[in-house]
Amino acid sequence: MRSDILSSRTARHRYSKTELLMRAHISAAWLFPRAWFKALWWRILGKKVRSRAQFAPLLAASSSIYQLWMLAEPAPLRSLANEPAIVALVVVGPGQDATLASAAEQGIPAALVEPGGLAEAIARVDWAENSWLMPLFAGDVLAEGAVAAYRAVAANTGMSVIYADDDLLDRRGHRHSPHFKPAWNTELFRHFDFLTGACIVRASAADLPRRSGPDWAAELVAAVAGRCEPVRLPHVLHHRKKRPEPKVPLAAEPCDPILPKVTVIVPTRNRVDLLRTCIEGLARTAYPDVEVIVVDNGSDDPATLAYLAKLDPDRHRVLRDDGPFNFSRLNNQAARLATGEMLCLLNNDIEMLGSDWLAIMVRQALRPEVGAVGARLLYPDGRIQHAGVVMGICGGAAHAHRLLKPDEPGYFRRHALPQFVSAVTAACLVVRRESFEAVGGLDEAAFEVAFNDVDLCMRLNARGWQSFYEPRATLVHHESVSRGFDRDPVGAARLGRELAAMQERWGTDDFTGDGDPFHHPQLSRYSERYALGLRW
Repeated sequence: MRSDILSSRTARHRYSKTELLMRAHISAAWLFPRAWFKALWWRILGKKVRSRAQFAPLLAASSSIYQLWMLAEPAPLRSLANEPAIVALVVVGPGQDATLASAAEQGIPAALVEPGGLAEAIARVDWAENSWLMPLFAGDVLAEGAVAAYRAVAANTGMSVIYADDDLLDRRGHRHSPHFKPAWNTELFRHFDFLTGACIVRASAADLPRRSGPDWAAELVAAVAGRCEPVRLPHVLHHRKKRPEPKVPLAAEPCDPILPKVTVIVPTRNRVDLLRTCIEGLARTAYPDVEVIVVDNGSDDPATLAYLAKLDPDRHRVLRDDGPFNFSRLNNQAARLATGEMLCLLNNDIEMLGSDWLAIMVRQALRPEVGAVGARLLYPDGRIQHAGVVMGICGGAAHAHRLLKPDEPGYFRRHALPQFVSAVTAACLVVRRESFEAVGGLDEAAFEVAFNDVDLCMRLNARGWQSFYEPRATLVHHESVSRGFDRDPVGAARLGRELAAMQERWGTDDFTGDGDPFHHPQLSRYSERYALGLRW
């Protein structure tokens, strides 16, 4: 087994950079011919950013890309000292000898943990109170310099959990399927244990599980992580046989019987067919107290005007605004008239699939640490349109996992898991009115149409109210159907100004830093699909 491990560390040198890149392109062209030729066409036309954005997820589907990435794998900082002390605890199982040898190779003591024998294993090693423990599973091995990298961080942190990235080993010892992990994300960890087996924990005797059952490692890690903010070490330090799987929640947790009043704000212009679908969906929504403010931005279609006139005044208010389209202004005006404790910003081209979406979103928005809550939005063909927003993609911000089908695995099923994110779309967004007002609402001057929701979320985040993605609230978004796209010169110029404002305010064009904390420095800044990034 040790020879297999060593071969995995040298496998990256079997092919040259050019050969690996060619293999990846051949694979992508074979698997996705239409998409590959489309990306190539944009490249021929000189649209480099658009071409890279389309090539990235196609090439990432090839195993050659990870081999290509390993040719320039960045090395983490390493400590030259032998402190702090780290002790490996290895779960008994096939491959345990290789795991023990891996720990010994890097100079740390290790003990096998038999079923129910955690206390005995601890007693067999030189373990002191508040030592760093490294739970490992049989068959997993450490990357070269892993212990030194952990020590470099452990010596300079007051936190008690440090976690790293990992990949898998196949039967021949070759590395594949890397997991580049986000910065600490409490909500994501509830559904996906991305720490256990790829971390060290500073533990005391009180942290050790009283009964060392089969899940003792996960229980230990969860106990320590629950009282601190784990620190990410963004390097692949573990090569594993397998890793814990995400646990997709099938249904929302029961909601509190008493929920606050919500004011739903729906900007619209003409297109009564879309508005009717949206309003009827709100009528079917199971929520105890809803006020709807429809902001009519200059509708002149007789059918639309007639429909607005017939809306039930006990539930709906129509606010007329004949000024130029300014999404931020329209929502801010309505928010000032709102009587609900919660605000729901909702596009008129949203179609509801179920009745519980609003209650699900409000329940999350009521959490004191949460700011804006966004739903999972689908295109009419069923593919994902929005699953949170990633900052820095193509120099701005983009919807995560776009065009992925909900039943596809995607990137560790992140599109299907509730989690904290940097931002969410205002096409369907719920936020406490008090928080919305505290940050001044949407920015009408800098972001009339684009990026106003992202900017709002970032300002809420800065106040300690983190954005939240909730996939259990799923709706259909007929994106920009009623307003159209910014393809005319005036619209394109405005979009350019708003992108420049976004870059200046939030640094989204800085490709030298770590980028979005819920993304990863090694993932592509040109892809919405969490594709592996390459530096050439």
